[in-house]
Amino acid sequence: MTVSIAGKTAIVTGAAAGIGLAIARHFVDEGANVVLADMNEKRLKNGANELIEHERALFFTGDLRERLTVANLLSATIDAFDRVDILINAARAFVTSDPLDPADTSVEESLSQNLMVALRLSQAVARRMIAQAQAAGEDERGSPAGAIINFSATAAHRTQPELLGYSISTAAAEQMTRSLAVALAPHQVRVNALAIGSVMSASLKDQIAEHPDYRDRIIRGTPLRRIGTAAEVAEAAQFLASDGAGFVTGQVLTLDGGRTLLDSVQTPAY
Repeated sequence: MTVSIAGKTAIVTGAAAGIGLAIARHFVDEGANVVLADMNEKRLKNGANELIEHERALFFTGDLRERLTVANLLSATIDAFDRVDILINAARAFVTSDPLDPADTSVEESLSQNLMVALRLSQAVARRMIAQAQAAGEDERGSPAGAIINFSATAAHRTQPELLGYSISTAAAEQMTRSLAVALAPHQVRVNALAIGSVMSASLKDQIAEHPDYRDRIIRGTPLRRIGTAAEVAEAAQFLASDGAGFVTGQVLTLDGGRTLLDSVQTPAY
């Protein structure tokens, strides 16, 4: 089984910090061409400054909620590297809110960032992947045409009322993953997702900085008794993007150290 991604071209959104940045760095180290996309130009340049002059790295900034920005990102990728083989939809918005506040807009905001951006970009990139395969005469031979990796979270299946918008949007991202996987399977484009929990993402760092006690609480509630690293997520993304996962599509791989295996009511009574 090969997990090599050398020579492939990947778009990574949310690449300015946390998991998106870790994936972008890892993919460059593994020999891939990488387009690092983020909304915040200053944060992107500061976070990945060592890649600014790298021949296999391209920086792109813009609001991917805008359709024109999506088109421009794809055009910039093709201009720089001629093709796109991998899409990593790592950009995510994490917000807490009052679930009983009728004036709260966190559900709409979370769906816009965590679902619709990934959906619109996936649609645009998938069309390009299909066109590439057809131009190469590979679309009918079962050769891999591309891989799309979305992001979900254990919050999609574990309820915390303050995470209403985030939970709804990540659950929707998982269903989007399954639907796109079936729609794109005839074209040999695979679509999978990573659901993370107990992983040191940018949002978790911010939460722990504000609430230092969260670290111990998370570790106590995680069977592996530690917080996962962004590097471990990057390696999982590499597997799903590689030909080694060539028969894997429509799946949601959970990286949570076993956290979702626990019953919060630790009493053997049903």
